[in-house]
Amino acid sequence: MNKVFLIGNLTRDPEMSETNSGIPMCRFGIAVNRSYSGGDGERQTDFFNVTAWRGLADNVGKYCRKGNKVAVSGSIQIRNYEDNQGNRRTAVDIIAQDIEFLTSRNQNAGDDFYDAAPAKSAPHDAGKKKPALESFDDDGDIPF
Repeated sequence: MNKVFLIGNLTRDPEMSETNSGIPMCRFGIAVNRSYSGGDGERQTDFFNVTAWRGLADNVGKYCRKGNKVAVSGSIQIRNYEDNQGNRRTAVDIIAQDIEFLTSRNQNAGDDFYDAAPAKSAPHDAGKKKPALESFDDDGDIPF
């Protein structure tokens, strides 16, 4: 089974693109702190590249920015490639299946992408009194 679960902060703004057939994709990086400190007392951090597809990609591109905390579950994909100097390299990517946004909207109150969200307004009948609910007792038809 190839399953990974990571919680970390975005290291850069998500990069949106789409395939030739129009399928949305989003790439971003996350920094994940290890649960222990190194010999110098500093916490160690691992960096992962994450790819999200379709609607998940749209949501990440729309609502996440550098520094936001996210929980990513997905699978690990290993790619081999040649760099510009002809050296063989290996890259480890996370293919996201689910992403939960852990940074609250209030923490990003100054960000432009939240300013575009529609503000909740008071309902038109805010001053009207709501009708009282009446009790309903119809236990006579219950067969048990």
